[in-house]
Amino acid sequence: MKTLPQIEFANAADAKAILTDLAAQMRAGSIVPYLGPGLAELSRPEAPMTPEALADFFASKVALPRWARGNAWASAQYVESNKHRSTVTALMVQAFSLPADPTPLHHHLASLPLPIIVDSWYDGAMRTALGKRSGWGEVQGITRSGSHDDRWYRFYDSAGQEVDHALAAHWSTVLYKPHGSVVPAKNFLVTDADYVEVLTEIDIQTPIPDMVKERRAGRSFLFIGCRFNDQLMRIYARQITKRSAGVHYAIVDPQVLSGNELCFLVEQRLTPLAMTLPHAMEILLAK
Repeated sequence: MKTLPQIEFANAADAKAILTDLAAQMRAGSIVPYLGPGLAELSRPEAPMTPEALADFFASKVALPRWARGNAWASAQYVESNKHRSTVTALMVQAFSLPADPTPLHHHLASLPLPIIVDSWYDGAMRTALGKRSGWGEVQGITRSGSHDDRWYRFYDSAGQEVDHALAAHWSTVLYKPHGSVVPAKNFLVTDADYVEVLTEIDIQTPIPDMVKERRAGRSFLFIGCRFNDQLMRIYARQITKRSAGVHYAIVDPQVLSGNELCFLVEQRLTPLAMTLPHAMEILLAK
């Protein structure tokens, strides 16, 4: 029987002090917020906001074999293999058709001079919050399934128009959506085949945009609303933070952490800040 790693959680006062300091660093642009679907979930959207919920959505629309049930990426692969890629896209658009409202923290982040914001789910809450300001744009991971396009990502300006890298290089803030998004162009990395393509190259960083690599250099990451109980989510978190600062932080609920998540926190030397997400949001929003 595998022994789970031991991890020491800071007491409530220390966790609050650390997060208060991180909030100040974030206001100065030296911390990269890495958003998981748990943040947008606070606004109670209709869209599925976990891989498990997305798997349930696919199961409600398509009769899935047993091996695909409960796994979003396998479910999407079954749909693509037995119907068509366009069916996968149509179902993803349907799943995220009702927009998630930005939380106060989304709006706060949009107001800060952050060189980069990572958002790891398919909703458009962060884009909506950023829409009220200028000088920003978005880079999204794209599928290469059934495509002759040799690119791994595309750039979109604040109006949702695709632009080239030369124009994107001048953005003061970059929103990075590594798995794609329902807005503005319905790009989705979601099937097993999508991720096989990426995982063959991600260790050498090819699918990660150069501007992301440049802007993460020397900066710490703060994971907000993220779970690490899905292998793909762990791989992306590991690769996106590679070659950045050596210390990163994660807001976590110790009561729900799985063994895989504990191992990931230890392996990646993430400093866990044990508190509820609403409480953490209060601290991050405090002046």
